Amino acid sequence: MTQQGAVLQGYNNELVKCIEDLCMQKEELNKQIQQAEEEKNKLQHEIQVLSEQLECVCENLAQKVASRNELDKILAETEAAYMKILDSSRTLLNVLKKEVGSLKHIPDLKTN
Repeated sequence: MTQQGAVLQGYNNELVKCIEDLCMQKEELNKQIQQAEEEKNKLQHEIQVLSEQLECVCENLAQKVASRNELDKILAETEAAYMKILDSSRTLLNVLKKEVGSLKHIPDLKTN
């Protein structure tokens, strides 16, 4: 019976050692899980911050594009009006040259 008790004690010791090893593995795994959760939370926070920054940049970009489009419109209208002014100036100049040219054919008026 002593022999069987010794065998049983050996099994018990081995079983306790296996349980202790499993507990240590669980502890290590819990540490790894905690680290992974902390990293996940950190990354989620960074994503949130970057998403907010991206939203601000997109809004700013949209405002700048709208302003540029408005400036393009104003510039196009201004250039068109300026071209009309140039055309009118050229027409006026041509009319004036014709008038001056026709004045040269008029005899000088003599004053008494």
